[in-house]
Parts: sequence; structure tokens; C-alpha cells
Amino acid sequence: MAKDKKYIFNPKTLSYEVKRHSRKYRALRTVALFAMSVGMAVLYFWLYTGVLGLELPKTVLLKKANAEWRSKVEVLNRQLDEYDDALASLQMRDDDIYRAIFGMHEIPSEVRNAGFGGVNRYAHYDVLDHSAPLRKTAVRLDMLTKKTYVQSRSFDEVAQLSKRAGDMASCIPAIPPVVPDKRIYRLSSTFGFRSDPFTGRSTRHMGVDFALKPGNPVYVTGDGVVEKVKYEFFGYGNHVLIDHGFGYKTRYAHLKSISVVEGMKVKRGECIGESGNSGRSSGPHLHYEVIYKDRHVNPANYYDLTITPEEYSTMVHNTAETSDKITLHPSHRKKNK
Repeated sequence: MAKDKKYIFNPKTLSYEVKRHSRKYRALRTVALFAMSVGMAVLYFWLYTGVLGLELPKTVLLKKANAEWRSKVEVLNRQLDEYDDALASLQMRDDDIYRAIFGMHEIPSEVRNAGFGGVNRYAHYDVLDHSAPLRKTAVRLDMLTKKTYVQSRSFDEVAQLSKRAGDMASCIPAIPPVVPDKRIYRLSSTFGFRSDPFTGRSTRHMGVDFALKPGNPVYVTGDGVVEKVKYEFFGYGNHVLIDHGFGYKTRYAHLKSISVVEGMKVKRGECIGESGNSGRSSGPHLHYEVIYKDRHVNPANYYDLTITPEEYSTMVHNTAETSDKITLHPSHRKKNK
């Protein structure tokens, strides 16, 4: 039977008659039913949340999922803390041990901890509510990834340099720059503070001075490459700077003559010039410096002046067979005959 028809029994005619409702009645009935449904829903929501203090099932599910994700983020941050501590330990060993051994400079903190410039990589987190923990974790993860990459490259550099570790022994400036015969030289000035011979003021002396007559041979103290050759009337006068690698450099100043050129490879024990009195000098002498990682250090920590001239000659001959022979003092030549 049709939904818009209603049959009513007529006792007079003893038959069922169709009673039709108007469209207005049907519309009002529909609206009333809808309003009643909305009212019941609102009443249910009010009783469930306001009176009973309960949360809607969907809210409970969302909060549960949110708590699970927060827990996962916290676990991830604890793991990042452990990885960050382990990486910091590797960085410290890298700077203080591995790179120091081979005379390499430390990696600056601004390089290790540099951020990501340019476009905001985390803008998509800003549109979310309560996204601060997630954004912070994402930033930490990216930073740790970058720091790990920097550390990996550093280890690659150390590994590459370690392949030449055998060369390090011959490159370190480990012998005196002149024949250690006290008959031909004396130490006129040591490393550290001293009274300036010209002004009388206390100044820091960056090397050691070997007082000796002009014309004595000056020998390079370790394998390296001639970085600088300068002829000057003031300051260091005629001087040579040798780059030995592994963070080491040596300077030989106030020379009378120089027998090497820039870019030339030299071996320990090769003669690079003659002592003199050029530049700002109060008398004939050789000014000798050792520079490690751009800092002047005491040359006396690298050579032994107690060895005999014969031992010096033998040592130089063994480390640089192709170099010129060491010129000994005449008294020693007579003694050896």
C-alpha cells in the first residue's frame, strides 16, 4: 500500500475508506521528526558529556592515538639523545686525538653545528596545532644527520692521511738546522720571553737563535716543500719557510744566501742556504722557528743538540742519501783521518 494513504474503518458504511493527508501535514510531520531527532541527539550529548563527564568514543580513540604518537616521539628523542652523546664523543676523539696526531686543524664548531639556511624546511609543521614536539624532533633529526655527515667526512680525511703515516716520521722537524758542534755555534737566544736586543723591552721570541759565523750551511730539518723564499732588508731578512705537512712548518731566517726556490721539494738534511746577518739582526746568527698548526712552539722540543757531529752526519745521510754531505768542522775532519 502507498505510504501517503491511511485507511480508516467507517462504521456507517461498514467499509474501509482512504484518508489522505495534505502535503503541508506531511512536511510538518517530517520537520517535527527531524527536530525531535536533533533534540534527542543534543540531549544525549549533553547527558553523556556534561552530566556524566564522559568523552565521545571518537574523542577517546583520537586521544589514544595521540598518546601513542607522543610516546613514540619521546622514545625517538631519547634515542636521539643517546646518538648525540655518542657522536659528541666521536667528535672529541676526532679533534683531540685523530686529527691532532696528523697535525690537522680541528673542525670549527660553527661547521659541525651549522643549520640549514634558505627555505623554511619545517613550514608544514606550523599549520598543525600542538606540533612543537614533532617539529623539534624533526629539526634534531636533521641536525644529527648533518653532524654525522660532517664527522664521516672528517674520518675520511683522517683515513686518507693515515695512509701516509709512514711519511710523517721523515717530515717532522726532528734534527737541528746546523751541525751540532759547539765549536762553531752557541745558543744566543732561546724560545720564550727575552729582553729585545734593540729596545730592551721584554718580548716573546718565537724561535731559537744559533750564533755562528756567516757562511755556515743551514740544513732543512724534515722533508717538505718550500712554501716561501723572501729577500728582505728588515725583519727576518733573507728567510725560507718550509711546509712539512701534518701541521708542521719551519722558518730559517737572517740567511746570507738561499739555495732553494718556492715549490721545491726538499729532504731532511739538504742544505737550503748559508747563515748570515741579514734583516733586523744584532749579529751573525740563524733564527730557527717551528710552527705547529699555525702556532709557534719551542724548537728545542724537537731536536737533540747532544748528538755528535758524526752521528748527525750519519743520521742525515740515512734519511736523505741524495742530499749534499754535511760539512764538519775542520778539527773533526782531521780527527776522522
